[in-house]
Amino acid sequence: MSGRIVLRGPVSRDFALEVAFGLPERGVTCLTGPSGSGKTTILRAVAGLERLPGEVRVGGETWQDESRFVPPHQRPVGYVFQGGSLLPHLTVRRNLAYAQRRAPDGPFDAARVIALTGIGPLLDRTPSRLSGGETQRASLARALLCQPRLLLMDEPLSALDSEARTALLAHFEQLFAEFALPVLYVTHDRHEAERLGARILRIRDGALADCKMAERRQ
Repeated sequence: MSGRIVLRGPVSRDFALEVAFGLPERGVTCLTGPSGSGKTTILRAVAGLERLPGEVRVGGETWQDESRFVPPHQRPVGYVFQGGSLLPHLTVRRNLAYAQRRAPDGPFDAARVIALTGIGPLLDRTPSRLSGGETQRASLARALLCQPRLLLMDEPLSALDSEARTALLAHFEQLFAEFALPVLYVTHDRHEAERLGARILRIRDGALADCKMAERRQ
């Protein structure tokens, strides 16, 4: 195991998290479950965007425990949001350059990432000139160029139409096999989770309700 996530405590007056799971050295761990079950809150807590009681340990480093809390800008994570969240005033090329300037040297080479995400023809476009699928591919490239030790993806296909979802799902499947790093992937879509996930963790009412292993993806 590459790490361990333990989050236990109140999120709001009427909602609390009670989850604990290990994190493999590579491969996709899908968090699935109904809306409002706590999936996105788990990702935000792992990223340090929300401070909840518990511990977060990744790759031999402690990002959070009873005495330590590493702020989000010091955690080596790449985060792909549902809407992509590219900087709207910058071209794709400049979005990538911004990520590179803020990252240490690492294994993800810009030319290789651009080639594998297929965004070469998009580099001089601004986000307003991208389709939903193109936005998510550019957002994934930017996240990888942050040189993450953990990739977080929050419903990256949910805003796309059926055709774009199918195409990008196949693209993600290839990319996750290519890049050797752990991925926490939030989705409410069962088919998406079963296709991508080495493990599927079902979250219900803030708790881990079930863990399904897919041995063929390990």
